[in-house]
Amino acid sequence: MNIEKLSLDIINSWSDNPKGPVALILKQTLLPVDGEGGVIFPPTYADIGYSIDTLSDGRKVAQIDSVPSQANRSEPVFLENEYKDLVPQIEINLGNKDDPERKVSILELAHRAGDAVVRSSDELAAEVDAAFKELSRTHNAVPLAKLAPTSLVFGAWDSRGTQVKRPRLIRSIIRAEDVEVLSTAAQYNSVWKLLDDDQKKALTDEAKKQKIKLSVKGFKDVPAPKGLGGIIARGPITRQVTINLIALQTIRGGSEESTQKLKRYLLGLALVAATAETELYLREGCLLRCADEADVWEAVARRGASQYFSLSAEQELALIKDYAKQAAASFGVKQPEKTYQFNIKKAKELLAKKEEADSDAEG
Repeated sequence: MNIEKLSLDIINSWSDNPKGPVALILKQTLLPVDGEGGVIFPPTYADIGYSIDTLSDGRKVAQIDSVPSQANRSEPVFLENEYKDLVPQIEINLGNKDDPERKVSILELAHRAGDAVVRSSDELAAEVDAAFKELSRTHNAVPLAKLAPTSLVFGAWDSRGTQVKRPRLIRSIIRAEDVEVLSTAAQYNSVWKLLDDDQKKALTDEAKKQKIKLSVKGFKDVPAPKGLGGIIARGPITRQVTINLIALQTIRGGSEESTQKLKRYLLGLALVAATAETELYLREGCLLRCADEADVWEAVARRGASQYFSLSAEQELALIKDYAKQAAASFGVKQPEKTYQFNIKKAKELLAKKEEADSDAEG
């Protein structure tokens, strides 16, 4: 594999050349911190437990971290001092008269510009609505990028308003192959055995009086039922990150010049997010590490051979950072001059609208 040297011209070609590579792909090999064969815990979903698929050859593949979850882990990189000037730092005050200063960043909202909290803020809701409508009518993404550029990088669906959808420019997922599912059981031992007969009777009588079980308050032994106990991955655990350059090419501004500035800006953000050191403490019982010494990215050609670049060395990371800063300055990132206010009345109206839509759907 020939590793090529990264340059500003190459990054610009990824943005500007519609016949260039279709995607940039990174595949990282991950390991449990206690080594191969260590037990890790995937996310648990309602009704299905772990998300595990069985392939035609009988092997089982488990989802260790989903695409939305990975996006929500990556986006807050733009809250760090090193990168905060790259995007507008929009904040929404959730406070009320009893707690007047309780702010949340739009970068922390799961649905970004399409989040219910955004739609529940009078001024911000109006600005975001206008930006989505402009995108819908003219395909001009500049107004949305001026407000919430990560909604274009990580994708957004304005499901509570215009219904506009934007695909992700960056997609990341973690899967484990050839997995075996373990089970677990537990026993809670209370202080009950140490109490004398009078104490036991007093507590039993009071529990009957209050119509509550002793175990609820921790005064009775409770055996936990058999449950999910994690998995062992006999095959590789892989984190795949994809920057979709075809999706980037579909983004437009109001002119050729603004389109170029916009695409370079969004590519810069995507590269920063994709190359930032990823937090691999995913949840309790799932602490992973990267087994690879360096990250090698594949620039996938439309046809023919791919090109390969190291984007994890200090020199390349500095180049990406400089590129993102230059692109942000050229695009004209402006920081908001105010904090937006969450409006509980507007939130209630949103709930009422949702109930009406649900009623129509059921009918």
